[in-house]
Amino acid sequence: MPRTIREQTVAELGGRGSVLARQRRDHAEMDRLMDRYDTVTDPGERDEVLRQLVRLVFGHAFAEETVLWPAVRRSVPDGEALTARVEEEHQEINRLTSEIERLAPGDEAREERVRQVFALIRQDIRDEEDTLLPRLQDALDAPRLRRLGTAWESVRRTAPTHPHPAVPRRPPGNALLGVPLSGYDRFRDVLGAGAGTATTGRKAGALAALLAVVAAAAAVARRRR
Repeated sequence: MPRTIREQTVAELGGRGSVLARQRRDHAEMDRLMDRYDTVTDPGERDEVLRQLVRLVFGHAFAEETVLWPAVRRSVPDGEALTARVEEEHQEINRLTSEIERLAPGDEAREERVRQVFALIRQDIRDEEDTLLPRLQDALDAPRLRRLGTAWESVRRTAPTHPHPAVPRRPPGNALLGVPLSGYDRFRDVLGAGAGTATTGRKAGALAALLAVVAAAAAVARRRR
């Protein structure tokens, strides 16, 4: 039975640049941020910790869906079933986090969704570290894991940083929408996730520009078929 990546040394994972080591580092930071959110009491600090977690989770998930899961489907015999389960978890995290972003800090309904999202993230980490990633490790040698890690990191650094439940979880749909959505999300991050009504008009304008870019990109893709 494949051994969980949680218990392996960095060398066993293929080195610091391996996609397995990179995934595990992100997972550890997610755990740290969730634990921090659960222990701090200052509302402003809790909100900032949650913003950091959201940015980390969605950049990480986009890199998985764009680079890593296609590699699993190509390399692992039952990769389709393994990635389908994780994609279902990602979709539910997207849906719940979208609801969180629409609710005010301190709202009990918001806190309940936060608890649900944290449980899903922790389950997702277990599924990946105990089952999916060890299977990939069995299929690929260390140099290929490092090359995959480089591609994963490149996508992660430019990925969207907020939930988008309507976006497909697989290429080419997610890749096509990734660049404009990333620009829009980073614009939101500059304004602040908790920005109030003073920024509503600017956000609406940015969204309109985003939709125009997406429509143009889709039209170009159709012409190339």
